[in-house]
Amino acid sequence: MFSRRRTDRKVPQHVAIIMDGNGRWAQRHGLPRSEGHRRGVKMVREIIRAAAGFKIKYLTLYAFSSENWKRPRQEVAFLMEACERMLTQEVALLLKEGVRLRHIGRMEELPESLQRVLTNAIHVTRGNQRLNLQIAFNYGARREIVDAVRHIAAEVKAGRLDVKAIDERTLARALYTAGLPDPDLLIRTSGEMRISNFLLWQVCYSEIYVTQKCWPDFSKAQLKRAIRDYQERQRRFGGLDG
Repeated sequence: MFSRRRTDRKVPQHVAIIMDGNGRWAQRHGLPRSEGHRRGVKMVREIIRAAAGFKIKYLTLYAFSSENWKRPRQEVAFLMEACERMLTQEVALLLKEGVRLRHIGRMEELPESLQRVLTNAIHVTRGNQRLNLQIAFNYGARREIVDAVRHIAAEVKAGRLDVKAIDERTLARALYTAGLPDPDLLIRTSGEMRISNFLLWQVCYSEIYVTQKCWPDFSKAQLKRAIRDYQERQRRFGGLDG
């Protein structure tokens, strides 16, 4: 499926995606924004299947940022209902595809009905191992770092952690993504050239791929193209150019 002629041409272990452009896609097609979000949900299903088929082990999707609460109330309500409906309907798909679901973000701020559905999906898929799917919903990277610092400060105050023992690993273990490898590849759809408060700590050495395709048009073929682009790169992690 993918070239293996060089040792660095491997499928990325962890792919993170900023799913952007639902509204612009709808506007270009003369449709309401809600239709763009519906199409976006459909594409989530396709990309989950594709990622599992490509043997990606970790897939993190940026579904709803902590800043998205500023959007019109009706749109926010639609997004909450769409996520709840998708999780309710797609648990069977997650089980069939061997997908383990995790949530990253502040779950306690979500509507109670969504919390229940999300918690249930996380519980029933906990034994799956084919693909680890992280849904970033009500997520913000700066919030994540603040929450991690608060946790570490509480550990120090309680006498369970020496200040001098704090290092990068200490902070990494306090993040929402504790136990997960950092993303190898960060994909952003819709052509925007920014990270948008997504995994700021974790993507410090991620390869970045930006496509002009809006999320509803980002298909399995587009994911494959991004992976092939990744395979052509030589990762240096701050080392000298070859």
